[in-house]
Amino acid sequence: MMKKIPAFISIGLIVLLLITSYKNPPQQKVIAVSNKKDSIKTGADQTEKYLPYLKGKRVAILANQTSIIGNRHLVDSLQALGVNIVKVFGPEHGFRGNASAGVEVSDEKDQKTGIPIISLYGKKNKPTREDLADVDIVIYDVQDVGVRFYTNINALSRLMEACAESKKELMILDRPNPNAYLIDGPVLDMKYRSGIGMFPIPMSHGLTVAEFAKMANGEGWLTNKVKCPLKIIPVANYNHSMYYTLPVKPSPNLNTQQAIMLYPSTCMFEGVYVNHGRGTYFPFTVIGAPYFKDKYSFSFTPTGIKGMAETPLFADQVCYGLDLRTYDVNLLLKSKKINLQWIMDLYKASPQKEKFFDSKQSREMNNIEIQIGSGLFRQQIIDGVSEEEIRKSWEPGLSNYKKMRKKYVIYKD
Repeated sequence: MMKKIPAFISIGLIVLLLITSYKNPPQQKVIAVSNKKDSIKTGADQTEKYLPYLKGKRVAILANQTSIIGNRHLVDSLQALGVNIVKVFGPEHGFRGNASAGVEVSDEKDQKTGIPIISLYGKKNKPTREDLADVDIVIYDVQDVGVRFYTNINALSRLMEACAESKKELMILDRPNPNAYLIDGPVLDMKYRSGIGMFPIPMSHGLTVAEFAKMANGEGWLTNKVKCPLKIIPVANYNHSMYYTLPVKPSPNLNTQQAIMLYPSTCMFEGVYVNHGRGTYFPFTVIGAPYFKDKYSFSFTPTGIKGMAETPLFADQVCYGLDLRTYDVNLLLKSKKINLQWIMDLYKASPQKEKFFDSKQSREMNNIEIQIGSGLFRQQIIDGVSEEEIRKSWEPGLSNYKKMRKKYVIYKD
């Protein structure tokens, strides 16, 4: 016979459940745009297509924590399969993905495999000719999220330049883009070119990394218009409309599927005087500032978190604003548009409008023009221009990009 649970234990369990649900709220159930998600096979997973090609070659790999075969890291797996990996290049956040955003990473030796790791997010941002001198082929396998200001594609382009200059072939093990359904935002005005926007593509570009590589080659975007020899291992059983849940968080601050899906919209807040969840365990899904106290009831308190955001905006101050942790992302999938309403509404509600777009308020913030890639957006929000008119100002650039994109896609939309 089952014993009766003491009342104080029951109450304790209830309190524990409430605390847990606050810290880790239930994620919004998503209706897949296309089925057979489980049949998707990344390029890395299809070892039968590229292992024979690597036999007898000296291999270098640009990888991070998302570079996996099944549940095991790509480098660990390939080394166990006999591939001669002579070095690894590490991007932002490091090879194993444990460095904070924006923090320089040093060269080191991987403790697990003993392979030398050359950082491309420290003293240099691309391999030198010396780095590639003892290499026959380079592999790129890093998960992207399909947004211009997510800097993986910049690292890829520099790697392509290095390979082209040293006449080395680059093999790309392609992965799905979780935001591939979305092609939206202004095409980057190149006078705002920066480390978070290097190419004339919209905020959300609708490409996998292999498709982007084809475009960079084809459009002559690499330095001196060099062409990188590419060997692409495509994703199997995939199209751009498929809903894809990432098996590994792509970076410390994109730590939930909800954050990844909201990222094209909420990353705009890196260009304004608002905290967008950095310094919490749910970045890019909450937005707020102390000066919204009389406007919004939801609150959160950012604090320094090692490996995520060590000096966040409004650290240790209560911020009030929007809780998007259970926002229905099906609305984004259906509209196929970046959400502009959040930034428009917060500006209208701000009692400190003169500071809203002040990039000098925090050393972590980017100028809104650089973040958005347009010189019009700031004044459009200030003037209360309608969303429809803002979107009209993105033309004909966005439509022209969509036409050009068709030349390079590998998968159906």
